[in-house]
Amino acid sequence: MPHLPPVPLKIALRNTPEIELWPAALLHARSNHDARALSRADRVLRRKRDSAYLAADLPEGLLPLVPNLRRERGLDDALDALESTSPHARHGVEHVGELPLHRLHERLDALGIDEADYAARTGLDLVAEPDWLAFAGFDRYRRPLWLRIDAARHWLRLREHALREGILLEAISGYRSHDYQLGIFARKLARGLAVDAILAVNAAPGFSEHHAGLALDIGAPDEPPAEESFERTAAFAWLQEHAGEHGFAMSYPRDNPHGIVYEPWHWRYAAA
Repeated sequence: MPHLPPVPLKIALRNTPEIELWPAALLHARSNHDARALSRADRVLRRKRDSAYLAADLPEGLLPLVPNLRRERGLDDALDALESTSPHARHGVEHVGELPLHRLHERLDALGIDEADYAARTGLDLVAEPDWLAFAGFDRYRRPLWLRIDAARHWLRLREHALREGILLEAISGYRSHDYQLGIFARKLARGLAVDAILAVNAAPGFSEHHAGLALDIGAPDEPPAEESFERTAAFAWLQEHAGEHGFAMSYPRDNPHGIVYEPWHWRYAAA
Protein backbone atom coordinates (compact mmCIF):
# COMPACT_ATOMS: atom_id res chain seq x y z
CA MET A 1 0.00 0.00 0.00
CA PRO A 2 1.48 3.44 -0.87
CA HIS A 3 2.37 5.74 2.00
CA LEU A 4 1.33 9.38 1.88
CA PRO A 5 3.98 11.63 3.44
CA PRO A 6 2.93 14.38 5.86
CA VAL A 7 2.20 17.75 4.30
CA PRO A 8 3.46 20.99 5.89
CA LEU A 9 0.18 22.87 6.33
CA LYS A 10 2.02 26.03 7.36
CA ILE A 11 3.02 26.65 3.75
CA ALA A 12 0.54 29.33 2.75
CA LEU A 13 -0.72 31.09 -0.35
CA ARG A 14 -1.39 34.73 0.50
CA ASN A 15 -4.33 36.06 -1.47
CA THR A 16 -5.37 39.56 -2.55
CA PRO A 17 -8.07 40.62 -5.01
CA GLU A 18 -5.72 40.93 -8.01
CA ILE A 19 -2.45 39.22 -7.04
CA GLU A 20 -1.45 36.01 -5.26
CA LEU A 21 1.73 35.62 -3.22
CA TRP A 22 3.11 32.16 -3.96
CA PRO A 23 5.89 30.29 -2.17
CA ALA A 24 8.62 30.40 -4.83
CA ALA A 25 9.57 26.75 -4.26
CA LEU A 26 6.18 25.64 -5.61
CA LEU A 27 6.47 27.50 -8.91
CA HIS A 28 8.13 26.41 -12.17
CA ALA A 29 10.45 28.83 -13.96
CA ARG A 30 9.28 29.89 -17.41
CA SER A 31 12.57 31.41 -18.55
CA ASN A 32 16.20 31.58 -17.49
CA HIS A 33 15.51 34.96 -15.92
CA ASP A 34 12.65 33.47 -13.90
CA ALA A 35 14.82 30.50 -12.88
CA ARG A 36 17.50 32.74 -11.41
CA ALA A 37 14.94 34.83 -9.54
CA LEU A 38 12.89 31.89 -8.25
CA SER A 39 15.98 30.07 -7.01
CA ARG A 40 16.63 32.92 -4.58
CA ALA A 41 13.10 34.11 -3.84
CA ASP A 42 10.92 33.43 -0.84
CA ARG A 43 7.68 34.60 -2.48
CA VAL A 44 6.58 35.44 -5.99
CA LEU A 45 3.82 37.90 -6.82
CA ARG A 46 1.61 36.25 -9.46
CA ARG A 47 -1.19 38.01 -11.33
CA LYS A 48 -4.43 36.09 -10.85
CA ARG A 49 -5.93 37.01 -14.21
CA ASP A 50 -3.32 35.24 -16.34
CA SER A 51 -0.84 33.71 -13.83
CA ALA A 52 1.98 36.03 -14.98
CA TYR A 53 4.92 36.33 -12.59
CA LEU A 54 5.14 39.98 -11.57
CA ALA A 55 7.93 40.19 -9.00
CA ALA A 56 10.17 38.04 -6.82
CA ASP A 57 10.76 38.77 -3.14
CA LEU A 58 14.55 38.43 -2.75
CA PRO A 59 16.67 38.94 0.39
CA GLU A 60 17.83 42.31 -0.96
CA GLY A 61 14.34 43.46 -1.96
CA LEU A 62 11.63 43.12 -4.59
CA LEU A 63 12.80 42.22 -8.10
CA PRO A 64 10.32 43.21 -10.85
CA LEU A 65 9.74 40.48 -13.44
CA VAL A 66 7.56 42.63 -15.72
CA PRO A 67 7.94 46.15 -17.09
CA ASN A 68 6.03 48.91 -15.28
CA LEU A 69 5.44 46.88 -12.14
CA ARG A 70 4.38 50.00 -10.26
CA ARG A 71 1.40 50.38 -12.60
CA GLU A 72 0.13 46.89 -11.85
CA ARG A 73 -3.42 46.88 -10.58
CA GLY A 74 -3.67 45.66 -6.99
CA LEU A 75 0.06 46.00 -6.30
CA ASP A 76 -0.42 48.01 -3.10
CA ASP A 77 -2.63 45.31 -1.60
CA ALA A 78 -0.08 42.65 -2.55
CA LEU A 79 2.81 44.62 -1.02
CA ASP A 80 0.81 45.11 2.18
CA ALA A 81 0.24 41.33 2.35
CA LEU A 82 3.93 40.71 1.65
CA GLU A 83 5.01 42.99 4.47
CA SER A 84 2.44 41.82 7.02
CA THR A 85 2.99 39.09 9.58
CA SER A 86 2.20 35.58 8.40
CA PRO A 87 -1.44 34.57 8.99
CA HIS A 88 -0.32 31.77 11.32
CA ALA A 89 1.62 34.09 13.60
CA ARG A 90 -0.94 36.86 13.39
CA HIS A 91 -4.17 35.04 14.13
CA GLY A 92 -3.47 31.37 14.78
CA VAL A 93 -3.99 28.74 12.14
CA GLU A 94 -7.79 28.71 12.27
CA HIS A 95 -8.50 32.36 11.44
CA VAL A 96 -9.18 33.08 7.78
CA GLY A 97 -10.41 36.43 6.48
CA GLU A 98 -12.36 37.12 3.29
CA LEU A 99 -11.46 39.32 0.36
CA PRO A 100 -13.82 42.13 -0.70
CA LEU A 101 -16.29 41.45 -3.50
CA HIS A 102 -16.52 44.86 -5.18
CA ARG A 103 -14.39 43.86 -8.19
CA LEU A 104 -16.52 40.78 -8.71
CA HIS A 105 -19.70 42.86 -8.65
CA GLU A 106 -18.26 45.04 -11.43
CA ARG A 107 -17.32 42.07 -13.60
CA LEU A 108 -20.63 40.25 -13.18
CA ASP A 109 -22.38 43.46 -14.20
CA ALA A 110 -20.15 43.67 -17.29
CA LEU A 111 -21.22 40.13 -18.22
CA GLY A 112 -24.87 41.08 -17.84
CA ILE A 113 -25.41 38.65 -14.96
CA ASP A 114 -27.93 39.87 -12.36
CA GLU A 115 -26.53 38.53 -9.07
CA ALA A 116 -29.81 38.64 -7.16
CA ASP A 117 -31.75 36.93 -9.95
CA TYR A 118 -29.09 34.26 -10.43
CA ALA A 119 -28.92 33.56 -6.69
CA ALA A 120 -32.71 33.29 -6.46
CA ARG A 121 -32.93 30.93 -9.45
CA THR A 122 -30.14 28.60 -8.36
CA GLY A 123 -30.17 28.85 -4.58
CA LEU A 124 -26.40 29.36 -4.74
CA ASP A 125 -24.60 31.87 -2.55
CA LEU A 126 -22.04 34.43 -3.62
CA VAL A 127 -18.71 33.14 -2.29
CA ALA A 128 -15.83 35.34 -1.15
CA GLU A 129 -12.24 34.19 -1.56
CA PRO A 130 -10.17 33.58 1.59
CA ASP A 131 -7.22 35.87 2.27
CA TRP A 132 -4.89 32.87 2.62
CA LEU A 133 -4.92 29.16 1.90
CA ALA A 134 -2.93 26.19 3.15
CA PHE A 135 -0.85 23.87 1.00
CA ALA A 136 -2.52 20.42 1.09
CA GLY A 137 -0.12 18.50 -1.14
CA PHE A 138 -0.40 18.05 -4.88
CA ASP A 139 -3.30 17.08 -7.08
CA ARG A 140 -3.35 14.37 -9.73
CA TYR A 141 -1.50 16.66 -12.15
CA ARG A 142 1.24 17.59 -9.65
CA ARG A 143 -0.19 21.05 -9.19
CA PRO A 144 -0.16 22.52 -5.67
CA LEU A 145 -3.50 21.87 -3.97
CA TRP A 146 -4.68 24.87 -1.98
CA LEU A 147 -7.50 24.64 0.53
CA ARG A 148 -8.68 26.61 3.51
CA ILE A 149 -6.75 25.42 6.56
CA ASP A 150 -9.65 23.52 8.15
CA ALA A 151 -10.61 21.82 4.89
CA ALA A 152 -6.94 20.99 4.21
CA ARG A 153 -6.48 19.34 7.58
CA HIS A 154 -9.62 17.24 7.26
CA TRP A 155 -8.89 16.31 3.63
CA LEU A 156 -5.52 14.91 4.68
CA ARG A 157 -7.14 12.93 7.48
CA LEU A 158 -9.80 11.65 5.10
CA ARG A 159 -7.17 10.61 2.57
CA GLU A 160 -5.09 8.82 5.21
CA HIS A 161 -8.16 7.00 6.54
CA ALA A 162 -9.02 5.81 3.04
CA LEU A 163 -5.45 4.69 2.39
CA ARG A 164 -5.41 2.59 5.55
CA GLU A 165 -8.40 0.74 4.13
CA GLY A 166 -6.82 0.23 0.72
CA ILE A 167 -8.51 3.15 -1.08
CA LEU A 168 -6.41 5.76 -2.88
CA LEU A 169 -8.19 9.10 -3.25
CA GLU A 170 -6.78 11.67 -5.68
CA ALA A 171 -7.47 15.38 -5.52
CA ILE A 172 -8.41 16.71 -8.96
CA SER A 173 -8.69 20.36 -7.96
CA GLY A 174 -9.30 22.50 -4.89
CA TYR A 175 -9.38 26.29 -4.56
CA ARG A 176 -10.18 28.21 -7.72
CA SER A 177 -10.25 32.00 -7.84
CA HIS A 178 -12.96 34.26 -9.23
CA ASP A 179 -10.50 35.07 -12.01
CA TYR A 180 -10.25 31.39 -12.92
CA GLN A 181 -14.01 31.19 -13.38
CA LEU A 182 -14.07 34.49 -15.24
CA GLY A 183 -11.41 33.08 -17.56
CA ILE A 184 -13.70 30.16 -18.43
CA PHE A 185 -16.40 32.63 -19.40
CA ALA A 186 -13.98 34.79 -21.41
CA ARG A 187 -12.74 31.82 -23.45
CA LYS A 188 -16.25 30.57 -24.17
CA LEU A 189 -17.49 34.04 -25.08
CA ALA A 190 -14.54 34.32 -27.49
CA ARG A 191 -15.76 31.11 -29.16
CA GLY A 192 -19.15 32.72 -29.75
CA LEU A 193 -21.18 31.21 -26.92
CA ALA A 194 -23.81 33.35 -25.21
CA VAL A 195 -23.70 33.96 -21.44
CA ASP A 196 -26.94 31.98 -20.90
CA ALA A 197 -25.45 28.99 -22.73
CA ILE A 198 -22.34 29.13 -20.56
CA LEU A 199 -24.42 29.36 -17.38
CA ALA A 200 -26.15 26.14 -18.34
CA VAL A 201 -22.92 24.22 -17.65
CA ASN A 202 -20.76 26.56 -15.54
CA ALA A 203 -21.59 28.35 -12.30
CA ALA A 204 -21.49 32.11 -12.54
CA PRO A 205 -18.17 33.58 -11.37
CA GLY A 206 -18.36 34.04 -7.62
CA PHE A 207 -20.93 31.28 -7.08
CA SER A 208 -18.66 28.22 -7.13
CA GLU A 209 -17.90 26.45 -3.84
CA HIS A 210 -14.30 26.14 -5.03
CA HIS A 211 -13.81 29.89 -4.47
CA ALA A 212 -13.96 29.46 -0.69
CA GLY A 213 -11.24 26.81 -0.60
CA LEU A 214 -13.64 24.41 1.12
CA ALA A 215 -14.48 22.17 -1.84
CA LEU A 216 -12.43 19.77 -3.88
CA ASP A 217 -13.01 17.41 -6.76
CA ILE A 218 -11.94 13.87 -5.94
CA GLY A 219 -10.93 11.09 -8.32
CA ALA A 220 -9.59 7.57 -8.34
CA PRO A 221 -6.57 6.16 -10.21
CA ASP A 222 -7.26 5.23 -13.83
CA GLU A 223 -10.63 7.03 -13.76
CA PRO A 224 -11.25 10.12 -15.92
CA PRO A 225 -11.69 13.30 -13.89
CA ALA A 226 -15.10 14.81 -13.19
CA GLU A 227 -17.13 12.08 -14.86
CA GLU A 228 -20.30 10.40 -13.62
CA SER A 229 -18.52 7.04 -13.93
CA PHE A 230 -16.75 7.92 -10.66
CA GLU A 231 -19.88 6.72 -8.84
CA ARG A 232 -19.05 3.15 -9.84
CA THR A 233 -15.64 3.14 -8.16
CA ALA A 234 -14.66 1.73 -4.79
CA ALA A 235 -13.42 5.23 -3.93
CA PHE A 236 -16.90 6.69 -4.30
CA ALA A 237 -18.48 3.89 -2.28
CA TRP A 238 -15.92 4.52 0.47
CA LEU A 239 -16.63 8.27 0.43
CA GLN A 240 -20.35 7.70 0.75
CA GLU A 241 -19.73 5.65 3.89
CA HIS A 242 -16.93 7.61 5.53
CA ALA A 243 -16.65 11.19 4.17
CA GLY A 244 -19.15 12.50 6.72
CA GLU A 245 -16.91 11.30 9.54
CA HIS A 246 -14.38 13.90 8.36
CA GLY A 247 -16.87 16.71 7.73
CA PHE A 248 -17.24 16.28 3.96
CA ALA A 249 -20.50 16.03 2.03
CA MET A 250 -21.32 15.67 -1.66
CA SER A 251 -22.69 19.02 -2.79
CA TYR A 252 -24.59 18.09 -5.94
CA PRO A 253 -26.40 14.74 -5.75
CA ARG A 254 -28.96 13.75 -8.34
CA ASP A 255 -31.92 16.14 -8.60
CA ASN A 256 -30.28 18.72 -6.37
CA PRO A 257 -32.25 21.96 -5.86
CA HIS A 258 -29.59 24.11 -7.58
CA GLY A 259 -30.17 22.60 -11.02
CA ILE A 260 -26.50 21.59 -11.23
CA VAL A 261 -25.72 18.32 -12.97
CA TYR A 262 -24.98 15.32 -10.76
CA GLU A 263 -21.37 15.60 -9.56
CA PRO A 264 -20.33 12.54 -7.56
CA TRP A 265 -16.74 13.83 -7.59
CA HIS A 266 -17.44 17.20 -5.90
CA TRP A 267 -17.19 17.18 -2.09
CA ARG A 268 -17.27 20.12 0.32
CA TYR A 269 -15.95 20.42 3.83
CA ALA A 270 -19.18 21.36 5.57
CA ALA A 271 -18.14 21.41 9.21
CA ALA A 272 -16.75 24.94 8.96
